This record gives sequence, structure tokens and C-alpha cells, in this order.
Amino acid sequence: MIPRELEVALKRAARAYPVVALLGPRQSGKTTLARMVFPGKKYVSLEDPQTRSFAEDDPKRFLGQFPDGAILDEVQRVPTLFSYLQIIVDEEKRPGLFILTGSQNFALMEKISQSLAGRISLHRLMPFSLTELTNGKIIPHTLDELLFTGGYPPIYDRSLVPTEWLANYSETYVERDVRSLKNIGDLASFHRFLRLCAGRCGQLLDLSSIANDCGISHNTARSWLSVLEASFLVFLLQPHHRNFNKRLKKSPKLYFYDTGLVCYLLGLTQVDELSHHSMRGGIFESF
Repeated sequence: MIPRELEVALKRAARAYPVVALLGPRQSGKTTLARMVFPGKKYVSLEDPQTRSFAEDDPKRFLGQFPDGAILDEVQRVPTLFSYLQIIVDEEKRPGLFILTGSQNFALMEKISQSLAGRISLHRLMPFSLTELTNGKIIPHTLDELLFTGGYPPIYDRSLVPTEWLANYSETYVERDVRSLKNIGDLASFHRFLRLCAGRCGQLLDLSSIANDCGISHNTARSWLSVLEASFLVFLLQPHHRNFNKRLKKSPKLYFYDTGLVCYLLGLTQVDELSHHSMRGGIFESF
């Protein structure tokens, strides 16, 4: 396994907090890292329908199975667990009791702020960083190849063709997260919105322009952008003016967490196409 930079911080947090949360996009390696750092913990996936049904129907008895805690994977799938987790950790007062993973930032943070504030240490795991690729001796040979491939671990673990894997990733994980976060009926328009965002990577955010090009309202564009943020696909970088009021008023820049996904959304199929592409500067800036 390729060492992750977050490993040391997770171990340190587990010695100080009763709950440790590992957040990040799907397929960034959260489950693999959690199971590697905490091998003595029982692992439970709440993606499994039978397990999830048990947790929803009887959360107290479900958590009672784990007197020494557990790794609860994709915990946002059962939001009722958070109140019961609060009761358990307050009674036990043991550090490192539960390790939570999740791939939806907004859904998790809402429940955490309600039930686990002050009891939890939050960490974010993104796709492979440059340091991790270098230490793992799997870094691509050229900058363009690195930008085109991105950093999602499965591409490197299985030596997959980036465009093929990212196509499946976009169709499956993105659509599933979208449907669970927002009732979006027109997925074709949402995919068009996602591609338009990719075309503005590294630029000042202009939601009105994106909304007009996509044929949707400004409010819909804002709502859909929040979905992309919640799924850890994009982030907004606020400007750093000396005047604090200007920081709040001026437009942020739009970036993607993974450049490989940007290249796929822009329709790039070969590394060579990137060297003369008009978006290369924005993609590099995002990286």
C-alpha cells in the first residue's frame, strides 16, 4: 500500500478524541486507509443494504455490537446513528472508539455539528498528492501525464486507463451522490453543468454565465454547485484581500480537486492533447 500523509495525524487524533472522521470523495482511499491505520477495529460498511437496514431500525442494538468501537464506513447513509454515538462516547470517555468515513461533506457536517461537536476530530483525504505519488514511486514521467491521469488511487493500483475509469466514476458515483443530495430530475443538464464548470477551472466564478450557458436559473446553478462541493469534486478559493470586507464580496476562483477528472470532462482522450489545450493553464493552477 502507498503510504498516505494523513496516517500520522489519524493516529494522533485517535489518542485524543473518542471519534475520528475521515471525509473525502468516493474512491480516494478512505476505507483502505482507515482499515490500515486501525487494524484492530471491526469494519462495518453502511453501503450494505442489510447492515444499513439493521442500523436504521435499531441503532442502539446495532452499535451495541461494538463495545470496543468500530470503523463505520459511509456513515452519512444512516444519520440517526449520530445521536446514539454521542451517548456512547459520553458514557465511555475512551479515545479512538469510533472511526467514521463519509463522502458527503454537507450531510456529515450537519449531523456532526448537531451531535458530535467537541467529541470528534475531522480529517479530509483527497486523491494522491504529488508527495504520495513520489514516495510510492508511481509518479507519471511528465507533467502533462500527471495532470491527465490525476490522483485517484484505483487508476494507479490497477494500472487502469484514466479516461475509462473516470468515465465510469462520473456516471456511477457522481450520479448516485447527486440523487442522494438533491432531487435532480434532469441529469443530462447536470452533466452539462459539470462540464461547463470544468471549462472554467482556475477562473473567477461567474454563476450567471454558467447558468445561461447551461439553460438553468442562477439559483439552480448555485444549488448544483453546492452538490459538487458536498461530493468533494470542486472547491472555491476565496480571494485574499487586505480589506476583510473585500474578501467576502469579491468572487472566488473555481477549482477541481482532481485534474484527471477535469481532463475527462473537457473531452481530452490522450495526454498529447493537453500540451496545446487552452485550459492547460487552468488545469495546472488547479493542480
